[in-house]
Amino acid sequence: MAGTAEEKQLYKIGEVCRMADVQPYVLRYWETEFPALAPEKSGGGQRLYTQREIDIILRIKQLLYSEGFTIAGAKKKLDGELEGGSVPAPVAPAPATSASKKAAKGASKTLQNVKKELQAILKMLKD
Repeated sequence: MAGTAEEKQLYKIGEVCRMADVQPYVLRYWETEFPALAPEKSGGGQRLYTQREIDIILRIKQLLYSEGFTIAGAKKKLDGELEGGSVPAPVAPAPATSASKKAAKGASKTLQNVKKELQAILKMLKD
């Protein structure tokens, strides 16, 4: 029997955790912090997520883990995106190229030099 377009595919928390590669307690915490994330509950209290909520979860994960946002920053960014009418699909990070690896190595070297200079200044201030 074919389902109607109005029927929504619902996913249990365990399935969503596997899809998003996060622990259930992380999802439950995000539900308290992000009002847009409000899964339905079954009669037995099981959380049931729609595809839209999964998209929101993946976007939250991207903002927090890949883009380095704080919870407050991610909340603000996500709210802005939702006001725009949709949640952008999470984008996989681009594979590192030799140019990006070289730039990262250069940035690392620069940070090491800054650290050495700051340590020298700190030593002069202590003396």
